[in-house]
Amino acid sequence: MNEVVFDIDRLREVALDQYGFVTTAQAEEAGVSAPSLAMLVKRGRLERVVRSVYRVPQVPPSSFDRFMLALLWTGCDEAALSHETALDAYDVCDVNPTSIHVVVDGGRRIRRKGGEGYAIHYETVDAKQVGWWEGMRCVKLATAIEQCAATGTPRYLLEQAVENGRKRGLLGKREAERFEATVGGADEQEQRGEPS
Repeated sequence: MNEVVFDIDRLREVALDQYGFVTTAQAEEAGVSAPSLAMLVKRGRLERVVRSVYRVPQVPPSSFDRFMLALLWTGCDEAALSHETALDAYDVCDVNPTSIHVVVDGGRRIRRKGGEGYAIHYETVDAKQVGWWEGMRCVKLATAIEQCAATGTPRYLLEQAVENGRKRGLLGKREAERFEATVGGADEQEQRGEPS
């Protein structure tokens, strides 16, 4: 006997790994057409969140939804949480980012609506610099500290991140020593009035 698989079931399978979200491209890969997506929205079986991103309402919401939505909103497979958002994700310092920071490849340009509250950074990040946090791509702690040092995150937060990252095994001894020297060097430059 053949089993009938409905479009909403296909979408749910994808959405379960993404906090309830699915993109138009992922729907197409799963065999769900654009007209079928429109019909599911019309019938209330699917919610259109932003352009090209939908939510399957049967998947319970979580505190991580906003991060996954930010990554999917970019439309870039290589998108990763970055900068202060990554520091916050790893819970290594008292940072409280006002935006969700996402890094995408430096050759990309994102021009779409719905990105309020997102800080998109265009830089090439090597695959070795990216890991996973709660099932989402996120730059590793060492990369996040480098990014934050380059963009002006307060020194005391970087010091907290280095200290706690080392204690929790997220930074090796050499990495931590290198960052301590870098952060200390930036502090000395600030005291002399030099740009870091």
